[in-house]
This record gives sequence, structure tokens and C-alpha cells, in this order.
Amino acid sequence: MARGRKINSNGERSKQLLLNKAVDLFSEKGYHDTKISDIVKAANLTQPTFYLYFKSKQSLYNDLNKRFHIGFTEIMTINSEYSDEMVRGIEGFIKTLEQKLCLLFVYIIENPKLTKIGLFESEQSYQIKSQLSQQFIHLIYRHDCERFFQLIEVDVKTLADSLVGSFERLIFTNLLEQKRKPSELAEDLVKLYFIRKDKYDMIQRQFQLEN
Repeated sequence: MARGRKINSNGERSKQLLLNKAVDLFSEKGYHDTKISDIVKAANLTQPTFYLYFKSKQSLYNDLNKRFHIGFTEIMTINSEYSDEMVRGIEGFIKTLEQKLCLLFVYIIENPKLTKIGLFESEQSYQIKSQLSQQFIHLIYRHDCERFFQLIEVDVKTLADSLVGSFERLIFTNLLEQKRKPSELAEDLVKLYFIRKDKYDMIQRQFQLEN
């Protein structure tokens, strides 16, 4: 919140301008090589104006990380309140996972500079990737398919961590370079980690026989 005076619409625009210019500079020069004076100069504002909205460069950087994190969390949790309408089982999980991955890839394409800060360079990036792994695991349990992974002897934590690692790598090698579309990458990533449908059917039949 601003200190010293009430934030009006002009103040909100100034704050957003500082954030926008900070994203550009942080992604280009890095945190340590970006100074507050650089940010206010790029925004055509003054340092006193900067301190109306942010206590320090670190607080502004934390704000950007929080915004990136919120975007990821919203995608992963969207529609979670409609669990009764959700298609349960492994096929439902795969469908939901592909949708989530596609939305995450789209979010990154729309926010490439913020992604560079939030997912790759900040101290909080490890926490964000760890939480993303936990959210993938949560999807498995929400779809009631943890038993499926037990049958094929796959540890869900290892699976989720590997999925996050592949997701991160594909952002670098394909997405940000615009070699593949978000939907194509999401489909390929799901195919890479999950066996064919006929294999699923065989395992599901085995599960039904056992129960």
C-alpha cells in the first residue's frame, strides 16, 4: 500500500508502470544489476514516487514473484470446486492434466518476462516448482487414480517432480522460442509420461479383477 498519501487512479497507473518497467529490466539485466534509479528512469517517474508504493527494490521484486505465483495457482485450482462433476480415474486425470499444462504454457507465452523472473531466476522459483509438483500430485488424488500408479509401480512424487522438470525444459527449448504451440507441447508431454490407452485398459481390467 502507498505511504504518505491515498492511492488514486493516477497512483495505480504509476504503480503499474513501475511494475511493468521493473519486469523488463529484471528480465534483461537481472535483479542485482537493476537499480531503483533504472526503474524510475524507465518509467519517467521519481524515486520519491517509487517509495510511495514499494519499501525497497526487494519488495517490488517480491510483488512480481507473487503475481507470477498467483497466476500459476489460479490455473491449477480452477474448477476444483466442481469435484462432483469431474471425470474420475486415469483417463479423467490425463485429460485434466493436459488441459492444465496447456493453460500453463499459454500463461507463460503471455508473460515471458515475468516467467523468467518467477520460474527461473528468483529465490522463490524453487518453491514455486515444488508447489507445482504438489499440485500435480493433488490432481492424481482428486481423480482417485493413485491405485493405478501403485499397480504400475510408479511413485507419484517422482512422477510429479519429473513432469515439472520436463515442463521447465520445454519452456526453454520449445515454448519461448515459439517452436511449438502450447496445445502441442501439452499433448506431447502427456503422451511422453503415460502409456497408451490399450495399456490402461489392460491394467484397469486387472484392477477390476483384483477388486
